[in-house]
Amino acid sequence: MLRSAITVILAFTLFSTASADERSFSPCMDADDAPALAGTQCALIPAPLDPAGGDLLDEEVNLFVRKFPASGETRGDLWVIAGGPGESGASLYSFIDKLQTDLPGLDIFVPDHRGTGFSTRLCPEEENPESVGGAALAGAEWGSCYQYINVNAERSRAFSVDNAANDLAVLLKATASERPVYVYGVSYGTQLVLRLMANHSLKLGGVILDSLTPLQDDERFDLSRRSLLVDNVGRAVLARCDADKACHERMGVPADEVYAQVLANAAQEPEWLAEVPGGNLKHFMGALLDFPELRKFIPTVITGLMANDTAPLNAVKVRLNEIALAFGAYPQSPASIPLVSIISRSENDLRPDMTKAELAEEESKLLFTSPLPGYLIDPGVPEYQTQGASVSESRRRAFPIIVVHGTLDPKTAYDGAVDHVSVLRQNGRVSLVTVADAPHFILMTAPECFSEAARSLTTGRNMRDRTCRADADEGLF
Repeated sequence: MLRSAITVILAFTLFSTASADERSFSPCMDADDAPALAGTQCALIPAPLDPAGGDLLDEEVNLFVRKFPASGETRGDLWVIAGGPGESGASLYSFIDKLQTDLPGLDIFVPDHRGTGFSTRLCPEEENPESVGGAALAGAEWGSCYQYINVNAERSRAFSVDNAANDLAVLLKATASERPVYVYGVSYGTQLVLRLMANHSLKLGGVILDSLTPLQDDERFDLSRRSLLVDNVGRAVLARCDADKACHERMGVPADEVYAQVLANAAQEPEWLAEVPGGNLKHFMGALLDFPELRKFIPTVITGLMANDTAPLNAVKVRLNEIALAFGAYPQSPASIPLVSIISRSENDLRPDMTKAELAEEESKLLFTSPLPGYLIDPGVPEYQTQGASVSESRRRAFPIIVVHGTLDPKTAYDGAVDHVSVLRQNGRVSLVTVADAPHFILMTAPECFSEAARSLTTGRNMRDRTCRADADEGLF
């Protein structure tokens, strides 16, 4: 039902927003298809494909925006910028109710970045929600999509962070009013919001940066080193098990030693290895670090596999799949892998010459890993030149920023965020809310701490560095 409505949605919203200056949002044609979409309004707003000009000067992209109107009197706007790169705004739809509770009276706007969701895509045919694989690539679509990207390399390079930041500037201008405007970005969304702030003069009420990306020239934490970060966080979690009496008693010896033995057993290809997604236990255990409810079961999975018992593994796997399905509930939900490749390779890879053999050697010493570094090696996409490392945020600003960041974040390192905050403070007020023991994406993983920070931003009170503890009455295990 959802997918069948897409063509109608796009045609309807495009017709109703032919001029961005009209700022006209119309009822979304899919508003009755899911409870989270009830009452939403949609628009397609045009923006230059490449504002820098050249042969693409006259070409445009269409940017899909979904508006969640405030209940009651509207006192301002909140723009919610998804992570990724490659994720559409749909990844945040399930959190809108919470945002409206924390920040009452704000109209909430959720755009799809260029290259994602219902906005203009890198591969217009293959990434169409009506195609064989839907918005995700499937089968022969992989080959034809990547061929299209490389044949149209100049167009593909226009799907850059700078141009995506310009898109946000266009959208903010198209919806401008006298009301205060706030911006929330998470993960890659923080990088995009900071690029917007660097490249454009803005009048905002304030910005919330959730799980702040490191400085782009920080060689400790670029994407090629993601597995090193994941391993550090994973080992920290195992150390917490050692410090917890009940958890340590279950293990008997240090947790990292037990897990290392499980990995050694996995190298002998036991029957249970077939039940591990992708056959890679290090990747699977690394993925569990993103979710507190799953992270706490890591010791149980380890002791189970040590005894060749896959019941804990399978129970956690089921729950992980349920979480993934919740994030992928809409036709536009699948991430754009081509966009991930182009932006990640161009912006955030400080070891572009790394080989698969070198990566394998590096990861052989680790207990927890991420698949992301492998995706950066020979991705087969055009790259663009970026000045991102030198323009992290170069303009003075009057509005405040609040950064909320977990100390056990396996995607954007806490130490990297602290250093980035120091740089951001050179141009204006920044408050850092440290969320003890929290992983990535504080809005999801430590909602109480997020609520406190969000209210501080809009009220102007308690704007100071502080520490918040997620689930204060519970331990890690």
